[in-house]
Amino acid sequence: MPQTITEKILAAHAGRASVEPGELVTVQIDMALANDITAPIAIELFEESETPSVFHQEKIALVPDHFVPNKDVRSAMQVQIMRRFAKKYGIKHFFELGQMGIEHVLLPEQGLVLPGEVVIGADSHTCTYGALGAFATGLGSTDIAAAMITGEVWLKVPASMKLTYQGQRRKWVTGKDLILYTIGDVGVDGARYKAMEFVGEAIEALSMSDRMTMANMAIEAGAKSGIMAPDQVTQDYVRERSRRAFQPYHSDPDAAYDQERVYDVSEIEPQVAFPHLPENTRPVSEAGTISIDQAVIGSCTNGRIEDLRLAAQVLKGHTIAKHVRLIVIPATPSIYRQALAEGLLDIFLAAQGIVSPPTCGPCLGGFMGILGPGERAVATTNRNFVGRMGHSTSEVYLANPAVAAASAVLGRIGSPEGL
Repeated sequence: MPQTITEKILAAHAGRASVEPGELVTVQIDMALANDITAPIAIELFEESETPSVFHQEKIALVPDHFVPNKDVRSAMQVQIMRRFAKKYGIKHFFELGQMGIEHVLLPEQGLVLPGEVVIGADSHTCTYGALGAFATGLGSTDIAAAMITGEVWLKVPASMKLTYQGQRRKWVTGKDLILYTIGDVGVDGARYKAMEFVGEAIEALSMSDRMTMANMAIEAGAKSGIMAPDQVTQDYVRERSRRAFQPYHSDPDAAYDQERVYDVSEIEPQVAFPHLPENTRPVSEAGTISIDQAVIGSCTNGRIEDLRLAAQVLKGHTIAKHVRLIVIPATPSIYRQALAEGLLDIFLAAQGIVSPPTCGPCLGGFMGILGPGERAVATTNRNFVGRMGHSTSEVYLANPAVAAASAVLGRIGSPEGL
């Protein structure tokens, strides 16, 4: 029976030869993760179960990354709960401050997610790991508590949606632009409970960083997951970071898809998602003259070293507009050190931006860059819902790192070509 990559992974983890979309299956998981917002709830439920131990001490990751460094007493207590739980049950992968990074950047960097695996996380952007050829999806804290007890998760097999990208990208066009364009095309519920499978020559030409950006935002189209077949680029990436064996999967040529779409990337220019939905996209050339108060470069979507290099390339030799605040957030300590070694942080500081330690921070309106009434931000983050980054009357415009950097200099949403 022909199968998609998603169906093959779920079948293997369910101990089955095959599965079909719509089936309810119980699958073994390879990793469960949670952060400082979602883990405490899961931990409370786990403790209430009076289970003597977690299912596997090395298959759980706890990453406090949303409100760190602790911004107040409540956030400090949240991390305390995680720290005590990790110590009590011998959780190997507990990351804090000097080791901590934004979870969806940190785990691949640490070699904790590999092709062919099943990963669940109490965070909607867990779908990031699909870029490695894994089935990865976000669940609630109750599901994570159950998974920490049993090592299993119960779910419905999603139908797959095949998205083919052909041609060569224009200058300044990144994976962020491809996924924003796609969400603009299919809508925020156009892939509801589907596995978005990204294929084609343009995908194969992307770096792992850009692939993770695309998979990260599959949830913004309503998808259950995003996924890309592992190729040599993928294997080189994971083998540099892990010595664990893995089983890659690929879709059969005659596998059945719920829907198929084809995009010519040569026709796509840098995109901007206007408030208040990621589907509200338009080319940067049609953005008009919208002034901004803040630019944010970072997050689990675009806080990798490639993103910082792109922003620095645009910012070098420039100073941001006087009325703009520029916040740059390297996603992990190793990315921070690499940016420091490459002189990128000097470029950001010379441009009169500030550099934050790794944190989700402003992406979810946590801290490190909250917007006031009526303020506008262009950000490399993943969501621009009402009040997402601060006051309910503030506005967030989503873009790639080059556009965000150029906008900081211009004082309005604009392209690097405008410099």
